[in-house]
Amino acid sequence: MAVGIWQRLDQAGRNSVPFSTTVAAMLVGMMPLQLPDYSFVAPPLTLMAIYYWAIYRPDLLKPYMAFGIGVLQDLLAGSPLGMSALVYVLAYWLVLTQRRYFLGNSFWFLWLGFALVAVGAGAVQWVAYSLMTAHLVAPGNVVAQALLAIVLFPLPAWCFSKLHRSLLS
Repeated sequence: MAVGIWQRLDQAGRNSVPFSTTVAAMLVGMMPLQLPDYSFVAPPLTLMAIYYWAIYRPDLLKPYMAFGIGVLQDLLAGSPLGMSALVYVLAYWLVLTQRRYFLGNSFWFLWLGFALVAVGAGAVQWVAYSLMTAHLVAPGNVVAQALLAIVLFPLPAWCFSKLHRSLLS
């Protein structure tokens, strides 16, 4: 009987990997660094995690979890409530609808897909901020953030891949 409880606890812990790594990515991405204007162009690690897990384990990272993580990020960062949640749910939905194209393809295709999602997420944020402020916001920070995310994507993707293979196989 005790073995059954430990097995269920082990499985529950393994099943929480996508959610917990996404929350960890959010917290790491929000850490302040002593770089000038870093907070404006910090790479969206949370978006990277949501992208990866929406492709490989959508059964363990649901849309409502992406929404909740986005709301939590907005509360912690002091950004407009719902902004990150909107971006994450839209990205999740987009990736989920195109999931069959990503599965079984090369890493280059996965990276290209993330590049499109990062640019799209940046565009959604830019439009939303421009609408909220009632004037066009300079797109420089959004472009820099998207480029940084695209360049850095292989490292978090490799980490998520290792976790996926070792814990969720």
